[in-house]
Parts: sequence; C-alpha cells; structure tokens
Amino acid sequence: MPLPDLLPIQPFTRPARGEVTLPGSKSLTNRALLLAALAGDRPITLTGALFSEDTHLMAEALRQLRFTVIADEPAHTLRVSYSPETFTAESAELFVGLAGTAARFLTALCAALPGGVYLIDGVPQMRKRPMKPLIDALRTLGAEIHCTGVEGFFPLKIHARGLRGGPVSIDASESSQLLSALLMVSPLAREPIELTLTGHVRRPFVLMTARLMEIFGQPPLDVGAENRFTLPVGSPYAVVNQTYAIEPDATAASYFAALPLVTGGQLSFARDHPRRGVTQNFAEFSDTFLTLAAIAPLLDGPTTITGIAHSRKQETDRVAGMVAELRKLGQDVHEHEDQDGLTITPGPLRSGVEIETYGDHRFAMSFGILGCHDLHGDGRPWLSIRNPACCAKTFPHFFELLESLRQNSLAP
Repeated sequence: MPLPDLLPIQPFTRPARGEVTLPGSKSLTNRALLLAALAGDRPITLTGALFSEDTHLMAEALRQLRFTVIADEPAHTLRVSYSPETFTAESAELFVGLAGTAARFLTALCAALPGGVYLIDGVPQMRKRPMKPLIDALRTLGAEIHCTGVEGFFPLKIHARGLRGGPVSIDASESSQLLSALLMVSPLAREPIELTLTGHVRRPFVLMTARLMEIFGQPPLDVGAENRFTLPVGSPYAVVNQTYAIEPDATAASYFAALPLVTGGQLSFARDHPRRGVTQNFAEFSDTFLTLAAIAPLLDGPTTITGIAHSRKQETDRVAGMVAELRKLGQDVHEHEDQDGLTITPGPLRSGVEIETYGDHRFAMSFGILGCHDLHGDGRPWLSIRNPACCAKTFPHFFELLESLRQNSLAP
C-alpha cells in the first residue's frame, strides 16, 4: 500500500507486545550478491535476502553485467549465477542510486573484470559521497578509471583490464565500504595484494566482509587489528551446498528494540531497559545512533553520542539533520565543536511537528519510533514523517510492521 507524502504516526495507547520478523541484512545481502556472482557457473541461492531499493539496485547492476540474478521476493531468495559464454558484458551503464554498498562494490568489481567499458553513476547526493580512496587504490593496482565530473566522485567511466596486485594503501576512515570493496575483489588480481591501511577504519563491517569471504571459500583473513596484510589470489569463490542464509538486519532490530522504551511492554527479542540517558561512542556502528538520538527526549537525563563525524557524509549530513529535527521538537541539543558528536538534554516535546527525513530512511524509522509515544495520553498523533516511502531503501514494510504491532497491542 503506497505511503502518503506526510505520514502522521499513530501512538501506542497500550504497551507494545508481539513478535517481530526482521528483514535480511542489507550489508550481507549486497556482499553475498557480489561474492555469489563471482563463485562460478553453479547457481548459488541466497535465502532470507533483503528485498529493498539498495539490493534491487545491486541485483539489477549485476544483471547489466550479464550475471543471472533470479529473485523470488515472497520466498526471500535470490539465485545467482553466470554463463561462461557471456561473461562479461562488453559495456554497461550501471545506476547505483544512493546505495553506498552498491556504489563501492560495483566500482571495485568493474575495475577487476578482465575487459569491458562501464559507466557508473547515481543520484546527485551519491555524487557527493566519498569514493576517492577506493578510486586511487584501484588505480594503483592498474585500473583505468576516469571521473567524468569532479575528480574523486561519481560519475565514473572504467576501462576494465583486471588488477595486477602488488603494494597499495587505502584510507577507509570515511567509509569501511571502501576497504570492503577492495577486499572482495582482491582474489581476482593477478598477483597478491600487499595492503596497508591508513587512518582509522571501523572494523565490525570489515570483519563481516572477511568472514563472508571465508564462508565463500577464501583463506581466513585477520583484519581485526593489523594495518598491514597480504591478500592472496587464486582461490575461487564458492559456498558449501550452493546456499547461503542471510542473517536478519541488526540495525533494523535497533528500532524495535527501542520501541518498548517508548511505549512500554516487551517484544519477543526485547528486554526491559532502563530509561536513563547514556553516553556512547558509535564509531563502530554509526547507523544506529539515530535510533538513540530520536528517543533521547524520553530518557531521564542527558544523552551524549560521539564517534559519528563520518556520518555527515552518508545519505545526508546525519548529525546536522538530527540536530535540526530534535530542536524542532523543543529539545536542547549541543553539537560538539569537533563535529564528532552531540549532547541531547531532554525537554518538553512539542506537538504538531513534521519531521523532515532528507530522503534518508534512518530518519524516517527512528522518528517513527518516537512518534509511537502517547504524548497526549489519548492516542492522538502528534508527530508526522515527511516522505516515509524513503524506507524502501532498506526496510520497505517498516511502517506496515509498526502498525501491525500497534494493532496487536490493542487486541484483548
């Protein structure tokens, strides 16, 4: 059912209760799509896959590159293979929208292919997102990449001729996806890659990439603490039983884990939480900082969030956007001088506020949870979300699931 441009959030008048089935992980789905595409001509089936805007863009781009991706959305499966006779396209135009995973992963993939000319572009906001460290690293490894607009950003034109290997460095401080992209195509290089990391990198998603590569047949790769390591070549990608099960999305879980704090009650995976303000560094898992920030007005005492400077260069400037929307709601928000965090001191919430999402799914979902709070005590909506359909990026049925939980809470 289509969502309106402005969605009033219906508060819960009774404590939340019920069981939540979460969508598959976007991060795992798009990584697994890439690795399955490289795993030979035997089809690999991804179960529990996420069907969203980001994963659709990734799957469609792979189809443009002549990989076969058969989607069964009701069954949450993606079946991936390629035909050696048609591998790969001589040329293709790939559109990545605002999907950072697709943008970084496909850039690395196209550069590592043995031949072809590939044009890659996204929406205007994607042309502002960091790409230069990956482009520079791929060029060092022999890739021919032309930035047809501003140097270091989309759109790109890639004349593929494979990667030669050898020493290379990369600064993935702005996005760990830059490093993950390079890691996943490294087995395609002609010689081992001697990789040096410069700058801080958020390790959890890099560890996710390394573990998934191992599941798909690569030697174990220790990226836990070292900043220098060698990436071997020659081991083909494959997976046991030609099936890989995608885990549920941990970031999506954060919204519903927070819901009982807003409405009372308990969901099947939630526990009773204290409603105290907290101090937390989100450097390793920044996507969830918006969930905490959005419900901070309901917590007792100030909440301080740090480690989020890099989130200013994601779908939007998430720090500035969060500050603006919380201030609309009447909250005292201090933006740290180092641009790396903010402190929220709760105050009386204003009613009738329209939350701007900036086209960013995480704003819509985070403030959607806050709107479930029964501010007036009578179930009247007091907060509305602009452009709620932006959730299609990672969680298309988010508001449908939220409403089903509200209805469940009303049942005798």
